[in-house]
Amino acid sequence: MLFFCLGGSVFIDEIIRKGLEEDIGSGDITTRYLDLEPQNNIAYIIPKEEGVLAGVDVARLVFRMVDPELKIVLYNKDGDKIMPNEEIMRLEGRPSSILQGERTALNFLQRLSGIATKTAKFVSLLEGTNVKLLDTRKTTPLLRSLEKYAVRVGGGYNHRFGLFDMVLIKENHIRACGSITEAVNRIRKHNTSYKIEVEVTNLKEVDEAAKAKVDRVMLDNMTPTQIRKAVKKYKDILEFEVSGGITEENIRSFAETGVQFISSGALTHSYKSLDISLLFKE
Repeated sequence: MLFFCLGGSVFIDEIIRKGLEEDIGSGDITTRYLDLEPQNNIAYIIPKEEGVLAGVDVARLVFRMVDPELKIVLYNKDGDKIMPNEEIMRLEGRPSSILQGERTALNFLQRLSGIATKTAKFVSLLEGTNVKLLDTRKTTPLLRSLEKYAVRVGGGYNHRFGLFDMVLIKENHIRACGSITEAVNRIRKHNTSYKIEVEVTNLKEVDEAAKAKVDRVMLDNMTPTQIRKAVKKYKDILEFEVSGGITEENIRSFAETGVQFISSGALTHSYKSLDISLLFKE
């Protein structure tokens, strides 16, 4: 399931390999010079705070790549709510192998769990509405698949993955073409089957987009009052997405305007990594 979501095992293997190369480089000199005994040790991965788990399979693959002989037991799956001091994963094997995979595994696990946790919090604030929470392209370069996967784990939905899978006419496209109408007309000349979404910043632009018969408008940094007016006027012909400045404090007020979607870049660029540690058994 994880590989299907991420686009294939080859992709995730390459990301993990590069992550380990970055950390280990020519070798873990600290572990090498400690002359650790070869007998097996046991270690546990444990959260220090409450959250939503994401990336546990990625962490397991990190350790598998370091040492295929490590014995790994998972006590939780992605999407589970985890509590402080709860054991997520058990590792048994050479201590040098566990130590070499520790930081790379935790980097993935902490960050993806942080995204899933923040997403789940936003989703909980939308409870009772029909609004879908969307992510954006504001992701870490090369880690977009993983970060968007974590959004789904947290209960959110993915907006377009990249520039290739959706037509979204934004402010700079409009400026380059001269107007919303001109931009839409140029797209339509290509007889594309893609839906057309246009970013708007005021009610006048909403009117222009509606006249151009777009499918969805992204209401960027508009007030709830402005949004209600737009929804009331065009709810039968347009889909509405709210974007810009979405916080825990205001997301509910935007959801109650009648829009179908709220998108937030903060899900993947302003999250707090979940505090998760690896500890050897004493």
